[in-house]
Amino acid sequence: MTIKPLNLLTTKLSPLTTMVAILILIILGFYSFHFPHSLKHSNKSTTFQSLFLSSSSNSTISSYLRTLTMHPHLAGTKSNSNTALFVLNHFTSLNLKSHTTSYNVLLSYPLNSSLSIHLTNGSFLNLPLTEPGLDVVHAYHAYSPSGSVYAKAVFVNYGREIDYHTLGVDVKGCIVIARKGGGLGRGTVVEKAEKNGAAAVLIYNDEGDTWRNGFERGNVMKGVGDPVSPGWGSVDGSERLSLEDNEVLERFPKIPSMPISADVADAILSSLGDNLVPLEWRNTLKSKGVISHVGPGPTMLNFTYLGEKKVSTIQNVFAVIKGSEEPDRHVLLGNHRDAWTYGAVDPSSGTAALLDLARRYSILLSSGWKPRRTIVLCSWDAEEFGMIGSTEWVEQNLINLGSKAVAYLNVDCAVQGPGFFVGSTPQLDSLIREVTKKVKDPDSKGVSVYETWSASDEGNNIQRLGRVDSDFAPFVQHAGVPSVDVYYGKDFPVYHTAFDSYNWMAEYGDPFFQRHVAVTGIWGLLALRLADDSILPFDYLSYANELQLYRDKLSNVLDQKISLLPLTTSINEFASAAKEVDSELKELRLVETSGQFVDMKRRAMNDRLMLAEKGFLDGDGLKGKQWFKHLVFGPPNDAEKLDFFPGIADSTTRSNVISEKERLTEIQHEIWRVTRAIQRATSALRGEFT
Repeated sequence: MTIKPLNLLTTKLSPLTTMVAILILIILGFYSFHFPHSLKHSNKSTTFQSLFLSSSSNSTISSYLRTLTMHPHLAGTKSNSNTALFVLNHFTSLNLKSHTTSYNVLLSYPLNSSLSIHLTNGSFLNLPLTEPGLDVVHAYHAYSPSGSVYAKAVFVNYGREIDYHTLGVDVKGCIVIARKGGGLGRGTVVEKAEKNGAAAVLIYNDEGDTWRNGFERGNVMKGVGDPVSPGWGSVDGSERLSLEDNEVLERFPKIPSMPISADVADAILSSLGDNLVPLEWRNTLKSKGVISHVGPGPTMLNFTYLGEKKVSTIQNVFAVIKGSEEPDRHVLLGNHRDAWTYGAVDPSSGTAALLDLARRYSILLSSGWKPRRTIVLCSWDAEEFGMIGSTEWVEQNLINLGSKAVAYLNVDCAVQGPGFFVGSTPQLDSLIREVTKKVKDPDSKGVSVYETWSASDEGNNIQRLGRVDSDFAPFVQHAGVPSVDVYYGKDFPVYHTAFDSYNWMAEYGDPFFQRHVAVTGIWGLLALRLADDSILPFDYLSYANELQLYRDKLSNVLDQKISLLPLTTSINEFASAAKEVDSELKELRLVETSGQFVDMKRRAMNDRLMLAEKGFLDGDGLKGKQWFKHLVFGPPNDAEKLDFFPGIADSTTRSNVISEKERLTEIQHEIWRVTRAIQRATSALRGEFT
C-alpha cells in the first residue's frame, strides 16, 4: 500500500483547519531552516568531541616538552621571554588569534649565599647550596631578606606551632632547620620561625631517596600578585607603592631563609646534641638513623644570603577562539610557563598540554567546528613568585570576568606521576565525572579514567580550591569564577630542583606520555562542553550538598554557645533554589528546537548558573587578608583544623589575643558573613530580586 503525502491544496478540509495547518507548516519550516534542532547540535558536538580525542598524540606532546625544557626559564629572564615567544609563535602558526600582555612587577633574585658548619672540635665545612654541575639559578627563597647569621642550629620538625610546643626549647637567636610537610607552605614555616624568635630558617625536602642532593626553590612572600601593585594590574604608567610602604613590607618575612638539600640537612642534623628527638616525630622521620638529637647546637652555622628585589617585565600569552553565538561568554584554560629551573613537570608538562590543546582545537576548526562561546588559552608568567601573571591579569580584567567568564580550567603540573587528581568548585563536579568517563585511562587498558579513579584510594574524591598554590587562586578567591584544577600524580621528588628535567619525566614521570594525553583529553573536553553546550553543564545540587557537609563538620568543632541556625537556614534555602534550578534545567533540555524565546530563556538560565559563584564573594574580604574575597573557599590560617569557611576558621584560632567573649562574638559575626554570602548566591541562582 502506498501512502500519499497530504496535499493541503487538494485535500478537502474546513477553512479553519486549513489555515491552522498552513500556519503550523510555516512555523516548522521557519524553525527548521533558521534554528537547527538541539539534537542535531548535540550530535554535531559529540562528533567534534570524538575528533578531539582521536587527534591525540603522545609523541607530539613529548616533542613540545623537550623543546620547552632545553633551557631554564625563570620569570623575568631572557630565556623565559624566548619561551613566551615560542608559545606565541605556536599559537599563530595554527592561525589562532594571539597576543601578549606585559606587566612590570617586583621579582626577587639571589646575588650571593654561603653556609658553613662549625663543629665543637674547631673544624668547619662549607656546604653546597645548589645542585652540582648544572647551569641553573642558585638555590634561594624569592623575597627572603638579605642577612648574615652565626648561631646554633636546632631541628623543629615541620615548623608547625605544635612542633615548637612539643620541642619545648627556646629557639631565640638560633638557625632553625625544618623539613617540608605538615601542611605548611614554606612562607608559613618562615613566619612561624620568626614568631618564635629564630634568626634564620633552612628548609629541606626528605621525601625522595634518590634525589637527596636537590634544592627546592620557592618564594616566601605572603599573598599573591605583584607586591607593589596590590589590587590593580601593574601596567605601564600605573601606581606603584614604595618598597618602604607598610603594606609592601608586611608581604615579606623579616628573617632570611634558604632551601637546603636532604644531604646538607643530614650533615647538620647528625651533628646536633642536647635534646633527644621527641617521640611524636620519630615515626615520620625519613632519616631515622641520622637524626637522634634536635639541639640547639652544639653545632654552629654561619649563614649568609644576599639578594635583590627588582622590577622586571613579565608576559602573559593568549590565543582566542571566538564564539559563534555567544562571543561575550568566555571559557578560560590556563597554565603558567615560568619555571625555577628546567621545569619539565612544573610547569612545562602543563605547557606542553596547552600547546597540544591549541593544535587539536585547530584541527577541529579546520573541520568546521565553531564554538558557541569564546575559548581563551592562557599562558601565565611569574606564577612561581606568587601567581603574579594571572593575578595581575585578573585584577586588570575584574569587571569583565565578573560578567563574562563562564569558567576557568587550570593545569599546572599536568603530570607528576601516577594517579588522577582534580579539584574544583562544586557546581562542576558532575561535569568532571562525565568527562572522565570518556577518556581512556593511561595506565590500564580497556577502562576509563573514571573507572580507575573510582577504584583508587581517592575514590572519585574532588578536592576544593581553597589552596593558594596555583593560578586558579585569583579566579576563585578574588573574582568568584567557577574553576577546575587537573593533574596526574602527587608530591614528585624533584619538585623545584634542577633535576626536574625532560629526562626525569621520560624515565619516571610519564615514560610513554600517555598521562599527558589523558590530562589534555580531560582538560580539552571540559572546555568543549562548557563552550558548546547550549545550557551550561553546572550542577548546584552538588554545591548544596557540599555546604551542608561543611555545616555538619562545623557543628562538631564549635562551642555550643555559638548558633549555627542562620547558617543552616541559608544553606537550606540554597539547596531549595538548587532543586528549583535542577527542575528548570530538565524542562529546558527537553526543548529540542531553538528559537528567540527559547534562546533568551537559556541565556537567562546560563547567567544565573554562571553568576551564582560570585555571591560567595565579600567586598571586605578575609580579616587581615582582604584581597581574598571568597567566604567558602580561601586560605585559612590553620588548614589543619578547617579547610573551608576561611573567615570562620581564622576566627577560631585567635583565642590567644582576645577574651573568650570577644572570640565567641567574632566567630558568630563570621558565621553571619558566610550566611549573607550564601543568601547572595541563592538570589543569584534564582535570578530574582528579593
